[in-house]
Amino acid sequence: MAPLILWGILLLAFSNIAINHLTCLTPYFSMVGMLNRKRLSIAIPASVISDVPHLREKTAKIGLIGRAAAIFGVEEIIVYQDLPGVKLKDDADLIATLLRYMETPQYLRKRLFKLRYELRYVGILPPLRTPHHPTAKRVADLKVGEYREGVVISKTKRGVLVDVGVEKPALVPRAHIPVGERVTVKVESVDGQVTAKVVEVEEIPHYWGYEVTVWNGSFGSLAKSRHFDLKIATSKHGDVFTVVKDAIAERWAKARTVLIGFGAPDAGLYEIVKRESLNLDDVVDFVVNTIPGQQTETVRTEEAIIASLAVFNCFLGL
Repeated sequence: MAPLILWGILLLAFSNIAINHLTCLTPYFSMVGMLNRKRLSIAIPASVISDVPHLREKTAKIGLIGRAAAIFGVEEIIVYQDLPGVKLKDDADLIATLLRYMETPQYLRKRLFKLRYELRYVGILPPLRTPHHPTAKRVADLKVGEYREGVVISKTKRGVLVDVGVEKPALVPRAHIPVGERVTVKVESVDGQVTAKVVEVEEIPHYWGYEVTVWNGSFGSLAKSRHFDLKIATSKHGDVFTVVKDAIAERWAKARTVLIGFGAPDAGLYEIVKRESLNLDDVVDFVVNTIPGQQTETVRTEEAIIASLAVFNCFLGL
């Protein structure tokens, strides 16, 4: 049922925004190629899994969020504490563990994750199928210039050997990296011994997954303490997206780092930030409603993420 609900939310969002305002799509799609590459972060509450009691359902919900993040090129998922005085560390850690497991290429998961109760139902998580999750498993399929995620498995006099998901490890010459550390590499040679060099993710010209940050504070402190060129909160009490889209587009085109915040199952961002004695309008640049005319009393966080990112992608290009 969950996928049907999510697609229903998407249809609702587009019926209210995209379909009724098709004339606004052309100029914004034409901007996509001109936009600088952005680092898009989304902030979700630790209580996002509080409305489902069983680990299996919690895992499924996080799977939807991770999949949505990957679809729309989110580079950071921030888990914030939304209930003052309530210990949500266990929930935040569970969310982070499941999201990190999803983001890790399948061939590295056994090396990086030990058997633990929190991973009991990871078999139901949807595959990301992002560029850093290659399906090729043979050296013959590797290409010079290809990027791969890997784990250092041993050291030699020549450098370190890295498991990159094929039959033989790749040699990273003259490298001094601890065994067990995850690295990003670029394949330099596939003749005989596979060789590669370590690179920074920022050097890769296409999407390369997301990282997960657990923020030990609420959304207000996050928005105030960390620098983002553009901060957007989503709320049913915000401005309808089409009303403020021009102002957002102007800021969006110049921004290199963007934060989009989402509320909790039992409270929106206005209420969450008010608990910190703050005003949401004072800590973000825009508060937007991406699902105007919603016909349900509430919209679940995972539904809001998909609907909102779809709208931003359609109008602005993520």
